[in-house]
Amino acid sequence: MKNILKGFALSISMLTTLPFFRVHEFYKGINGYSVMFYPLVGLLLGFILYFISLGLSLYMPSFHIGIILFSLWALFTGGLHLDGYCDTVDGLFVDKSRSLEVMKDPHNGGMGMIFGGVFFILKASSLAAFELLYLLPIILMLPRLAVVFMIYAYPYVSKSGMSTLAKEELQGWQVLVALVYTLVVVVYFKAWFLLLVTLLLTLVIKSFFIKRYGGFTGDIYGFSIEIIELILLNIAIIGSV
Repeated sequence: MKNILKGFALSISMLTTLPFFRVHEFYKGINGYSVMFYPLVGLLLGFILYFISLGLSLYMPSFHIGIILFSLWALFTGGLHLDGYCDTVDGLFVDKSRSLEVMKDPHNGGMGMIFGGVFFILKASSLAAFELLYLLPIILMLPRLAVVFMIYAYPYVSKSGMSTLAKEELQGWQVLVALVYTLVVVVYFKAWFLLLVTLLLTLVIKSFFIKRYGGFTGDIYGFSIEIIELILLNIAIIGSV
């Protein structure tokens, strides 16, 4: 039980800037549990954003609420996934032999900044147009389930870092637990189509990065979360029209 609680705390610490349950050391034995809770952390963030939107709806127009939610979304995740998106894009615009080195560079390159800016506009616009705000918990949850699958099933190309420890410690039953509680939420939200899209996108992303690098990195996990979130948002927008 102690490792489970520490794993949950580590998951909060890794994926959010929320000021509680802070854990900054990757103790042996808790990293697999941490990954198991990734979808739950997404669910909690989604509910936080949703309840904030309910409060703001009493005082502000929906367009402005969408922009505020986008800003809070970035702040609550510490820009972690957005940074991974930009680093991954930088790596795609250089020779394959230099990609991983470029992605590790703490400074964003020109293409990462350009595509990052375009991506930020698209995501902010999507939230401004998004009317089914009650779906935010599932939209934040499903991409993190995809990352659980990626960590467990696909190679990790780096030999160090938290993701290496997570992959080494993540067990099949922990993946199953993450899948089961996510399915419970999917049933509640009747979000089977969003789940199907998430699984299909996971396979597409896997095929691309396995072919290019032979595996994944922490930046690619962040890139995957951002891309899947954006696509799910726009599918929900289309469905509400």
